[in-house]
Amino acid sequence: MVHVLSSRTLIRPLDPPASRAFYGEKLGLAVYREFGTGEERGTVYFLGGGFLELSGRRGPDEDGGGALRLWLQVADAAAARDELVARGVEIVREPVREPWGLVEMWIADPDGLPIVLVEIPADHPLRHRPGM
Repeated sequence: MVHVLSSRTLIRPLDPPASRAFYGEKLGLAVYREFGTGEERGTVYFLGGGFLELSGRRGPDEDGGGALRLWLQVADAAAARDELVARGVEIVREPVREPWGLVEMWIADPDGLPIVLVEIPADHPLRHRPGM
C-alpha cells in the first residue's frame, strides 16, 4: 500500500490568467503557493482535504479530456449558487437533490472542465458513521 501524504488535482489550462481569475477570484480559493513568473506562472490553491474519485465509465470513442471532473463539497448549494452568480460564474446546472440524496450543482471553468458542487444534507448517510 502506498502511503499518500498529500494530493493535488493538476489542470493544464488553455488560458492561465483566465483560469487563475476563475479559481482565485470567482471561486475564491486561497493561494497556497506560486512559482515561476508572469502569465505562465504556476499557482497552487488550497482545496480542502482532496480526494480522487473513480466513477462512471468513459466510452471508447471519447478522448481523455472527458475523464476529469472536480467534486467540491459545500455546506449550502443554494448559498454557493448565489455567491457564484454574484461573481459572474455561469451555472451549468442549478442545484438539484439527486435520487441518491446529494444536492448537486454544476459549473465549468474557463476551459470547460466540469465542476460539481455538492451539498450533503443532514439526513444523508455520508453524514453518519455506520453503527453510531
